[in-house]
Amino acid sequence: MSLTQEINRRRTFGIISHPDAGKTTLTEKLLLFGGAIQEAGAVKSNKIKKGATSDFMEIERQRGISVATSVLAFLYKDKKINILDTPGHKDFAEDTFRTLTAVDSVIVVIDVAKGVEEQTEKLVEVCRMRNIPMIVFINKLDREGKDAFDLLDEVEQKLGLKVVPLSFPIGMGYDFKGIYNIWERKLNLFSDESKQKVTKGIEFDDLNDPELNEYIGEDAADTLREELELVEEVYPSFDQEAYQAGNLQPVFFGSALNNFGVKELLDCFIEIAPAPQSKMSDVRLVDSKEDKFTGFVFKIHANMDPKHRDRLAFVKVVSGVFRRNTNYLHVKLGKKMKFSSPNAFFAEKKQIVDESFPGDIVGLHDTGNFKIGDTLTEGEILEFKGIPSFSPEHFRYVNNADPMKAKQLAKGLDQLMDEGVAQLFTLELNGRKVIGTVGALQFEVIQYRLEHEYGASCNYEMVNVHKACWVEPTDSNNDEFKEFKRVKQRFLARDKRGQLVFLADSAFTVQMTQQKYPSVKLHFVSEYEATASPV
Repeated sequence: MSLTQEINRRRTFGIISHPDAGKTTLTEKLLLFGGAIQEAGAVKSNKIKKGATSDFMEIERQRGISVATSVLAFLYKDKKINILDTPGHKDFAEDTFRTLTAVDSVIVVIDVAKGVEEQTEKLVEVCRMRNIPMIVFINKLDREGKDAFDLLDEVEQKLGLKVVPLSFPIGMGYDFKGIYNIWERKLNLFSDESKQKVTKGIEFDDLNDPELNEYIGEDAADTLREELELVEEVYPSFDQEAYQAGNLQPVFFGSALNNFGVKELLDCFIEIAPAPQSKMSDVRLVDSKEDKFTGFVFKIHANMDPKHRDRLAFVKVVSGVFRRNTNYLHVKLGKKMKFSSPNAFFAEKKQIVDESFPGDIVGLHDTGNFKIGDTLTEGEILEFKGIPSFSPEHFRYVNNADPMKAKQLAKGLDQLMDEGVAQLFTLELNGRKVIGTVGALQFEVIQYRLEHEYGASCNYEMVNVHKACWVEPTDSNNDEFKEFKRVKQRFLARDKRGQLVFLADSAFTVQMTQQKYPSVKLHFVSEYEATASPV
């Protein structure tokens, strides 16, 4: 198969939502349809009945939430599907933002009862900024929820999207009978009282056919006809180009838990979603169909298998073919590296692959060479941009709780920070370590993982920091910069890359510092040259 054919049969997408909208359940059901797993793990009431395939970290099983992005792949109708299941919890949003740099499209999951929630708004905003094509899946139709038209209005107004329904519910909750698939002009109905079985799609071109009354009852049939007439009048017809440009968002209704509407979503998705796209680097646009390999690290995960202490760098292949045992240039380190056992992911199982194509995610065993954002090429000097570290919201001093385990603590912190779980700042004045996180729950995750994966224990101490501001390098002989360093030395630290960071104790301090030292530029994002203006 040619490179172009391999690219065209791939679909790489992320699933995003507010916590508990059913994102992980939807991922499970997609894997079921692809034959990647035999039985789905249900996530119910924050108690794991059977561990969900994409949640394979112990703390995830205990809490019933996803705290790390999972990479899952399967084949469906000769298409290679790569799913990136992201954390929904706001405390792990940074992991999700980074993952969105590695996807070509997105499925947004919305709870029918709760509608558009805060975290969904933030994540969709990131997708809109990047013009990522989005499909909306309104989930949990087997429960009582908002009216379908009210939900479509809410999605348009709160998320700023232009929607086009490609399926429509017949009833809801107790009265939920099924879905009319507008895309394929088919009727999908529940086939038993327990609402666990689904009939195969019944072709239904003409909704005025009296046979519809026999299938769903006269009242439901009349309501469906009226609603679909309204859909045709109010919403635009589907346009694939507009969808792929991020200007039009198809909407599907269903119930992931009951397998309802999931196959319809998947069948439409593989037809309309974009194949792997080109990506901008610091020097040029890299086309996915180029012969030479390029890729970038968007995630690092230590101890995926605690027995083997393995650390994997997840690389998104942007162009060319990634081949096993071939030398590639690590651009930042300026050295050639080759990989004897690159992994692909089949649900939570890993398997060694000889070749990977654009859109694929490859797991590379790493001994500490990789950081998030690093680029691999066949020799060309370029770096993919737009994988920022945001200024944390919460800060704590980290102290070693067991002096006998200082080495284990240092190693654990080093590896967890490389994963992007949090950020570590070392104070210039006394060398004390400060951890900064986007959400408070991450402190608990760090403590748990240090203990269970590295045998180290730590405790935290409050520190009065409002924001971490990266200091843009300036002439070190500049008198103003020297004065800034002298006056603010108690608040200066270095991040893991050695960049100078000003740990400001309040918004007022940031403002006054900028007024007093105008030549010293401060930023709330570390990758300021590409993504941020001064604060």
